[in-house]
Amino acid sequence: MSGGFKARLGHSFANAALLEQALTHRSAADPRRDMLDSNERLEFLGDRVLALVMAEWLSERFPQEREGALGKRLAVLVAAETLAKVGEAIGLPAALRIPPAEGRTGLRGRATVIADATEALIGALYLDAGLEVARNFVRREWAEHIAADPTPPMSAKSRLQEYTLGRAEGLPEYRLVSTTGPSHMPVFVVAVRAAGREAQGSGESKRAAEQAAAEAWLAGI
Repeated sequence: MSGGFKARLGHSFANAALLEQALTHRSAADPRRDMLDSNERLEFLGDRVLALVMAEWLSERFPQEREGALGKRLAVLVAAETLAKVGEAIGLPAALRIPPAEGRTGLRGRATVIADATEALIGALYLDAGLEVARNFVRREWAEHIAADPTPPMSAKSRLQEYTLGRAEGLPEYRLVSTTGPSHMPVFVVAVRAAGREAQGSGESKRAAEQAAAEAWLAGI
């Protein structure tokens, strides 16, 4: 684990085991312990801590915006794409605990893996030092992202829904077409049907595939 990565955290862990767990992908976890030493439980916690810290920050930063606009901002800022960008920026991929064989498959560089570990890291910071340290980390590393959009952003799915409802075409319908790859490196293909037309997209998660399908549909307008 590089000194640069540790310095970027802005915190020296009192319980080093928490940091190690946050960086442990399930492929490196001990199956005899039911994978409880992987970062999945910390990811669960970090997801909630991030949402709380971000909701608080957005409320402070945009006091004139209504709940709907704040919700759009929140959705983008806590999305896997943003989490992966933050993880990349702090050097997290190189610090991940992944078996050599899995590392050669490109697992270390997958956006979903980096995003999950970033959430786990937030959970570990919270458990080790409390909300203030977790908040400081989030506000420092998300600063450029929260400042990126002067107006509330909209995801592709939201834009597609707004487009079809505005034309009285009803809600878009999404369906899973296929899932390929091993359980820890799946690739999902999703189709979306709206206004009598269908498009497909793929991604490392169902949510990412749905967004890609919506983008593909909108590109055909």
